[in-house]
Formats: sequence, C-alpha cells, structure tokens
Amino acid sequence: MLSKVDQTGTSLGADLRALRRARGLTLQLVAAKLGRSVGWISQVERDLSRPSISDLKAFATVFGVPLSLFFGQSQAPEIEAGYVVRRDARRRIGSGEDGLVEEMLSPDLTDAFEMVHSVFQPGARLAEPVIRPTQEVGYVVSGRLDISIGGRGYTIDAGDSFRIRGEAYQWANPYKEPAVVIWVIAPPVY
Repeated sequence: MLSKVDQTGTSLGADLRALRRARGLTLQLVAAKLGRSVGWISQVERDLSRPSISDLKAFATVFGVPLSLFFGQSQAPEIEAGYVVRRDARRRIGSGEDGLVEEMLSPDLTDAFEMVHSVFQPGARLAEPVIRPTQEVGYVVSGRLDISIGGRGYTIDAGDSFRIRGEAYQWANPYKEPAVVIWVIAPPVY
C-alpha cells in the first residue's frame, strides 16, 4: 500500500521522477549522467534512498533547474498535501539576485503543467533571449512588463496575458513598480 506522500506526489522522489519524465529521460540515461546505478535512481524516485546535497546539485544540472527547487517546501497538513499550497509555504525558485523572485504555486511537479508566481523588480531584465520546449501563458496581475516573443516586442499591462510557444523570448521591467505575473507552463520546467 502506498503512503500518503506517494499518493499525493509531494515527495522529493516524486518531484525527481516527474522532472525526469517531463524531459523524456530514461532511468538509464540519468544514471549514466550522474555516475550512479539505475537501481539507486529508482530508489531515490521511490523515496527509499535519500540523495546528498551533491547528488541534488547533479540532478539540478541534469534537469536544468535551480537547486533551490528541491528545498523550502513546507510540509502541508495531511489533508492538504498535494492539493493546497498556502502562501507562506510556496517553494522559492532561484535566488532572486537578478531581480526576479519566483515561487511555485503548483503543489508538486507531477502534473502535465506547473503554475509559477513571478515578481519582476524595477530594473530587472533577462540579459539574453531564452528558448524552452514549452507552451507558456502569463497573466500580469499588477505592474507592467516588456516582453519580446519571437523577435516582436510587447508591453504587457496589468490584466493582460500573453503566450509563448517554444519561441525565443526576453523580458524587462524598466518601470518604477514591480510586475507580478502568474505563469502556466507545460510541460513543467522547474
């Protein structure tokens, strides 16, 4: 019988399995990249083995996610685990040093999509265009954000939304107030 953690998918192992699957990677390929056995990777994904910090750094590199994604998730009451994310229990993504603070709104990484809460501080910008194999929709809750999608520039105001489909994009907040954006991203990238 599965434990509650396994049923709701809120464990570290479930997150690692979801990231591996979202990237189309096999257990064998991840094991080879980490220099570990397939059996060990399988045990980590089933929460039977605990990876070290250096192992988590290696997983983060293989999956292309910030190490911080694996930390900071508060334990939800059993009845809420896998269903509800309280404001003060969101997982922070990245360091925030670049003027962008992101937090996971999704309870875990096991769905076909993820939701992210982003705050772009005044003056923050993405220096180089990024291309991700995703479909993303952003909704500006407050503030204003300049975004370039596929080489076309847009100013997105509060109440506006936008979509990116695997195109090069870049953002900047040259304005005096933070821009708050809610993203839906499929497949999950964090």
